Amino acid sequence: MIPVRQKFIDILEKAMKEGEQMTPEEMLFTYEGVVYPTTLCNPEQFKAMETFQARSDDVLLAGYCKSGTNWVGQIVTDLVITSAKKHEPHKLNEKLLLAEIPYLEIGDTEKYKRMHTYPSRRVMFTHLRPDKFPPSIFKNKAKVLMLIRNPKDVAASFFHFSNNFNPYPPYDTFEEFFRALMIGKMPWGSYIEYLCVWNKYYIDKENVLPITYEEIKENPALGAKKISTFLGLNLNEEDFQGVAERSSFKTMKENSKTTHGEFGDVLFRKGGISDWKTLFSEANNQEMDTIFKERLEGTKVGEMIKYDRYCKA
Repeated sequence: MIPVRQKFIDILEKAMKEGEQMTPEEMLFTYEGVVYPTTLCNPEQFKAMETFQARSDDVLLAGYCKSGTNWVGQIVTDLVITSAKKHEPHKLNEKLLLAEIPYLEIGDTEKYKRMHTYPSRRVMFTHLRPDKFPPSIFKNKAKVLMLIRNPKDVAASFFHFSNNFNPYPPYDTFEEFFRALMIGKMPWGSYIEYLCVWNKYYIDKENVLPITYEEIKENPALGAKKISTFLGLNLNEEDFQGVAERSSFKTMKENSKTTHGEFGDVLFRKGGISDWKTLFSEANNQEMDTIFKERLEGTKVGEMIKYDRYCKA
């Protein structure tokens, strides 16, 4: 199965064309204290999003930009479709499941009305901080997968992405990028702040499953099983292995032109662990280590990141 979201491809390609004509300053705007990309989001969209009515069987994959949402989103979508095909084929409408742009905050202001008519189970993604979600997500206890990736690899991946995705401001050097990242002057704001908000208010909610990029990367089938169990899907080991194989980075990169159009070449670069070592200076390491220690060390999120394992040279 190769899930193709044509509307997603169209809006990404439109954003890339618009980005070619914009200055770095025009590419970003601030809404309620967080920076967002102008070509993908707008205040009217955010206001309309507040009306979105979540369901208890909705699935929302939440991850900061470049933490693996497109990859893990493929796993989640495949799990839901595989389960429906096995147990409730009469309820599966794959066309509607893939009809909308998967990111909740991206699209047109009418998408939430359309989504209201779509059958369950709806699968959505988001880069938003949890305090910026539509209120109904937590009120109605939608299933939320909280995706975490170590902050140094997020930084490395985001740097390369920013310099190849022209709706985002480019950076001449990693140092320039790192400065913007650390103060949150980039699309989706500060990653450290993102993690802190999750840790302080939301990680222990009963409808939230925290899961890390690294644990899925190291054992995709086991990661698929963990997600499936949380979602209450009735699948077996063969299903999990099949999902893992279809969702491998190699397979997704090969299919990227089909699934994501021209954006595919930008989106799927390496998909590895510890790429940060090629970019971080000693000063960058010390600064990131210090802020992690001050704000996240010893917390639930901090423990999940396994900072000493993945973020120390």
